[in-house]
Amino acid sequence: MKNRNKNINIPNGLSVLRIILIVPFVYYFMRNQLLQAAIVLIASGLTDMFDGMIARRFNQFTELGQMLDPLSDKLTQGAVAICLAIEEPVLIPLLGIFVLKEAVMVIAACFLIKKNKRPGGSKWYGKVATTLFYISFAVIVAMRGIWKIQDLTVTIILLSITAAFMIYAFVQYFKMYLFILHSNDPKDSMNLDELMDKKSARK
Repeated sequence: MKNRNKNINIPNGLSVLRIILIVPFVYYFMRNQLLQAAIVLIASGLTDMFDGMIARRFNQFTELGQMLDPLSDKLTQGAVAICLAIEEPVLIPLLGIFVLKEAVMVIAACFLIKKNKRPGGSKWYGKVATTLFYISFAVIVAMRGIWKIQDLTVTIILLSITAAFMIYAFVQYFKMYLFILHSNDPKDSMNLDELMDKKSARK
């Protein structure tokens, strides 16, 4: 009897769903259907909340999940940031901060994997930054799409606060990456060859 692949679980499925939801979000936003775009983004935010809760409740943590969760967050935030920057060019500098932060984090994570180190999972400061991101977008969409208020000052303030916390989260994650890189603790190590052997053995 084949062993069930532990990577096939609800939290990982929700992370994949979050990536898929980027497509309808961009579609609705670019067609100026802001209410529909907001609903899709709220659904995406709920998957972000529940995947962690389910993983903790049923102990469904996997190495794939630790990489999928932050990846889906980054892709979603990137899509929203790009859409907003296209709509409001004045926000392009904030988009630049976001892109730089995410690019450095992805490179750092890939470097850890190359060194057979286990990239750290999402932390509270990352989740707070993500929550602020969703809240800021929801307020901006509500102002524009529901209350018909075009207040660029409020938009810049909200996104600046979010960007500031993203930078804080980036600094904390970078410290964590440096710690893992120089750590001799076995729990921070990851042997990709052994993982591939285990997967082959389950087939």
